[in-house]
Amino acid sequence: MPDCEISFDVSRFDFRATSDLLMASYWGSGRSDELHRRAFANSLCVGAYLDGKQIGFGRAITDRTVFAYLADIIVWPEYRGRGIGTRLVQALIDHPDCTTVTHWSLSTNDAHAVYEKLGFRPSTDGRYMRLDRIAAA
Repeated sequence: MPDCEISFDVSRFDFRATSDLLMASYWGSGRSDELHRRAFANSLCVGAYLDGKQIGFGRAITDRTVFAYLADIIVWPEYRGRGIGTRLVQALIDHPDCTTVTHWSLSTNDAHAVYEKLGFRPSTDGRYMRLDRIAAA
């Protein structure tokens, strides 16, 4: 989706829509707004926007040095299947603060194909995925 804008500007996030969508997901049920506020504040977050309206969200839980764990990668239902999730993940991997991160991981029950396109490989249990890359100088 070429007209989709990717931004790390947290002031642009539609917290209400993001929190509601995550709480409706299979992995985010049982969470609260307060948990999301704390999680977002302690993560590297990214949003996808179309004509200024948020249509996707993702975050990396990371030390911004060696390790990062992808979490809450979600695209609004009416925009799924257009590569937005892939763009969110790639933006997190390419973020300037994460150039030395060599160990990326995540957990998914249903989106293996999205992550495999970016080089992630399933672990032996099939749920966790990992991407190891050579550190930038």
